[in-house]
Amino acid sequence: MGALDHFSDLFDCSGGSSKLKKRRQLQTVEVKVKMDCEGCERRVQRAVEGMKGVQQVDIERKANKVTVVGYVDPGKVVARISHRTGKRAELWPYVPYDVVEHPYAQGVYDKKAPAGYVRYSQDPQTNQLARASSTEVRYTTAFSDENPTACAVM
Repeated sequence: MGALDHFSDLFDCSGGSSKLKKRRQLQTVEVKVKMDCEGCERRVQRAVEGMKGVQQVDIERKANKVTVVGYVDPGKVVARISHRTGKRAELWPYVPYDVVEHPYAQGVYDKKAPAGYVRYSQDPQTNQLARASSTEVRYTTAFSDENPTACAVM
């Protein structure tokens, strides 16, 4: 938004009812939906393809993941899937394994996550639990490839 746009908004006398709508940005929305068969996959795809602004729909049935690309609102995509299919849908809660410092921490590790993914957590308590304690550091550095003669067990 430029300076002229800012000043024109300040001195606008139209009463706030502008005919111009702000255009949504192109974005990628990832949704987790449990799909068991091809019928479930087709139902989810038809529900999402019918939305206004959707340009592309990719479905990974084994990962239970639906990727929607278009000018859409993430909340509306989740609501549409859950309403049309009757299935529980949520935004994709997982991040790649390499992004997290300690992927086996209590609040981060999830058995139901697809291979190579862990649950994303911004909770400060989880982050404190994920920090390595002194006993954890001692056990992980007991056998070091860099210094094989420093074995603490023998």
